[in-house]
Amino acid sequence: MEQIKQRTSVINAFGNRQTSTLFEATNVECVYLQLRKILELIALGSLVANKVEFSKVYSEFSKCWHAQYLLRDIERVNPGFYPIPAIENPNSKPGGPVDLQFKEDGFLTKKDFIKLYEKCGKILHAKNPYDAPIDYASYEKAIQGWLTKITRLLSSHVIRLINDPNLYLIHMNEPERGGKAHHYVLAPINCPDEISK
Repeated sequence: MEQIKQRTSVINAFGNRQTSTLFEATNVECVYLQLRKILELIALGSLVANKVEFSKVYSEFSKCWHAQYLLRDIERVNPGFYPIPAIENPNSKPGGPVDLQFKEDGFLTKKDFIKLYEKCGKILHAKNPYDAPIDYASYEKAIQGWLTKITRLLSSHVIRLINDPNLYLIHMNEPERGGKAHHYVLAPINCPDEISK
């Protein structure tokens, strides 16, 4: 999660014109490289706790260029791998656990993931010189929207680990911990179908 935050900072630095590669096209390509890496970190994040399964999936992952197949293969190993963005409501009882609700929209869905992954691939690979030129302005215009969806997905989210009955609530920014990402272990009581698998 900390790597995702670092890569988000790089994207913001380009967006705020704090840094440059000297050319607009390469600036946009650099940002989409960061977005692609963020997607890969999201996809593999729940597997890092299991070295054996991570190694198996990563071997296939490094050869896979199609996001739909990539997500399918990871889901076979861990059906609860994809983050589910959470809204935390205070409990009416003092000191009681937070009440979790799950966002329904406004975040990076699996469909969005596939779409963005493919867009990243198109802009990061050399193109056929006889095709229409890449519309860098359109790619640049879309960056903030993608970043907002990723932030809404990850700022507070829940995942499952392989062979673990618990839920893991992840905060990307814990003020009490110097702004570092932090996780909380939760025993599930009621959860959406995609988490309970």
